[in-house]
Amino acid sequence: MSFGTRKRKPRQLARRMEKFEASGIRRVFDLAANVKDALDLSIGQPDFDAPEPIRRAAIEAIESGFNRYTVTQGIIELRARLRQKVVQETGQEPEAVLVTSGTAGGILLALLVLIEEGDEVLIPDPYFVMYKNLVALAGGTARFLDLYPHFRLRKEQLEAAITDRTKLLILNSPANPTGIAYTREELLAIAEVAEAHDLLVLSDEIYDHFIYDFPHESLFKFYRNTLLVGGFSKTYGIPGWRLGYVAGPRDLLDPMTMVQQFSYVCPNAPAQKAALLALDLDMRPYVEAYRRKRDIIYEGLKDCYDVVKPQGAFYMFPRCPKGTDEEFVHRAIERKLLVVPGGACSRRTTHFRLSFATSEVTLHKAVTILRELAGAEARPAQPNRDR
Repeated sequence: MSFGTRKRKPRQLARRMEKFEASGIRRVFDLAANVKDALDLSIGQPDFDAPEPIRRAAIEAIESGFNRYTVTQGIIELRARLRQKVVQETGQEPEAVLVTSGTAGGILLALLVLIEEGDEVLIPDPYFVMYKNLVALAGGTARFLDLYPHFRLRKEQLEAAITDRTKLLILNSPANPTGIAYTREELLAIAEVAEAHDLLVLSDEIYDHFIYDFPHESLFKFYRNTLLVGGFSKTYGIPGWRLGYVAGPRDLLDPMTMVQQFSYVCPNAPAQKAALLALDLDMRPYVEAYRRKRDIIYEGLKDCYDVVKPQGAFYMFPRCPKGTDEEFVHRAIERKLLVVPGGACSRRTTHFRLSFATSEVTLHKAVTILRELAGAEARPAQPNRDR
């Protein structure tokens, strides 16, 4: 006899799921599932593989038997190195450091220990798609700060948005999806407002190495009431290893560690050993290659699209030449080009996101298609400078 086969009434999901929205990025994948040989500018991950020394370090950790649980907060030597990294880059020593299961894991832990029903979280728009859904999961309410057309948070705008229900500001620099990066002066202005209101800031700095026009500055350098979130996925080409970290006040890191103990348990053990070696690698040649990719796509489109030049990360966020973002994405897919509708990471549907984390050959081909979609003339072919 077999049980569980009879027709059942619709399953009742938890009410928190009503606040979730399907990812527009996943919709692109679904639409393009049957498109062969597409030019893919939708993926938000490096196109280079992990450098060989990092791979070897992970393999050696596995083969030496380093495959069991580690302490929940991450191995002590990695936390010490991360503390040292923060001190070197900001001049400020964090009270505590927690190694997490990716930056996403760190953000989720922070929201779970901080946010409850009635709390408001300020999210600059455009935003990384995960932010609003994780705020909803934690029971909070996202309040969006419209940054169009220049995508930069202004001191006056932040001041006006803070209420007695505001619990947290999420800041992302360099930013996904716009590629903007905040200058020292802009961060000082944000810190001044946050200090005046005793406002906690979660500073997502996963793209800290990918900055092209001026040095990266962390908000933690100017404002200690900051949760600095970083990671290894983008810089070292290991997004599948799920390894990040959070540095900041101990009164937040301790409860986050407790939640990690009863959820993720601990970070990826072999990856933690490899991360120790990764911190000593010079990744500047990789970053320089991405500066060239940024220049290819920006120079190719700036005369036919309304677009802000990315200063960091590996994304650009142009305005659609006509119609909505979904309509534009459909037209691009018809040309075998994959980009992401801007509505996946914004309340507006006027822009689209592209990632230049791909080969220079692909970028040159994509520029040709994008110019045609905008009704612009073709540009002369550029030399291929792929590594």
